Amino acid sequence: MTAVATGAPSRGRIAVASCIGTAIEFYDFYIYGTAAALVFGKLFFPSFSATAGTLAALATFAVGFIARPLGAVVFGHFGDRLGRKRMLIVSLLLMGLSTVLIGCVPSYASIGVAAPVLLAVLRFLQGIGLGGEWGGAVLLATEYAPSRSRGLYSAFPQIGPAIGLVLGNVLYLVMGSVMSPAAFVSWGWRIPFWASAVLLVIGYYIRIRIAETPVFRAALDAGQRVRVPFVEVWRRQPGVLVLATLGFVLAIMLFYVITTFCLSYATGTLHIDKTTMLIEEIVAAPVMAASTLGFAALSDRVGRRPVCIAAAVLSAVWAFPLFWLMQTHRPLLIGVAMVVGLLCFGLIYGPLGAWCPELFRVRYRYTGASFVYGVAGIVGGGISPLVATDILAGTHSTTGISWYIIGIAVLSLVCLPFLAETRTADYSDGLLAREHRDAPALARGQLGFRGRTA
Repeated sequence: MTAVATGAPSRGRIAVASCIGTAIEFYDFYIYGTAAALVFGKLFFPSFSATAGTLAALATFAVGFIARPLGAVVFGHFGDRLGRKRMLIVSLLLMGLSTVLIGCVPSYASIGVAAPVLLAVLRFLQGIGLGGEWGGAVLLATEYAPSRSRGLYSAFPQIGPAIGLVLGNVLYLVMGSVMSPAAFVSWGWRIPFWASAVLLVIGYYIRIRIAETPVFRAALDAGQRVRVPFVEVWRRQPGVLVLATLGFVLAIMLFYVITTFCLSYATGTLHIDKTTMLIEEIVAAPVMAASTLGFAALSDRVGRRPVCIAAAVLSAVWAFPLFWLMQTHRPLLIGVAMVVGLLCFGLIYGPLGAWCPELFRVRYRYTGASFVYGVAGIVGGGISPLVATDILAGTHSTTGISWYIIGIAVLSLVCLPFLAETRTADYSDGLLAREHRDAPALARGQLGFRGRTA
């Protein structure tokens, strides 16, 4: 797995190499979430009631998020010691192969309790791979970026969710149109998982041709490699880890509540046709991609912090209208609900790609950024659909879910203002020359808070 390319890669190659993994990530996670919402309850938990089966299926969905912090620590450790490129290739292989094998797991009717166990194990392995994917992808993009365009470059991997959402939904639409509902439940749902192998091959070919990032090479040349990056980041910037994790939960929660939970809610509770909902999400995806790209670029001009704070405010405002519009059963209004909801997501997710790694020093940046994203994903992506489903089952109303969204938005509004504005921060090894001078602040975990550079 050595580089076969020489010289600096083109902007297009960096864009594709950083984007392909996150596209596969969200494709894999989304098709799993869709299958969990539509068929996994019947196939792997048939003795449960409909609601309990959906909850159990979504619980296996959450397993992937629980595994992500472990993957963040493992891949971050070696990514900060050996390089970004190697870990990006390994994470891609682990993630893709686990997804393909999920499509091969027999149903409960075939092998009994071993079926959900295998499903959970593969989901766990998928989560470990994903734990190292996002951090490495944004570092690949931003560590090649010009200093004034890190936000824009970070948007390359950040548009992966839109690509994965469209690919997953298109495949499910095709399956639904060419086969009967019984055939889809029996075996048709497996095809999107097997199709992940195509993306895996393409991603591997592209990433093997990318050289290590210049920022990391400079750090190695300067001898600034630490023995245990995870310990180092907790020792030097614990406050940043905590505040960034809590502040970024909103981004991941918005995506999975609006896509995974709303799909289950619309088809199961509102009895809206599955095809209609898949089309709605496909239509909303380009808006999500455009907003992610646009707001990431905007953060290069006005700063990361104000854009993300605006996202938290807008998310709180939209928490109730999101469900009110869906409850009209009118496709146009449902589309508005989805579009604005995913616009809120793009508003915070765009700048996050640059802001999160900028908060950490290069010597443990892979570990810090991946850990923040992974832990935020447990609450935002793993637990939120479960919480929303449980609230709906207990109250038969979406009011509590809207208040849950508002609560997460308020949490972001409390945490994000205390993080440093890093738009003009030094992203190279030159930053590390200040380490001894800043040692007292580092020991208190203050470096990276508001008013200080990261």
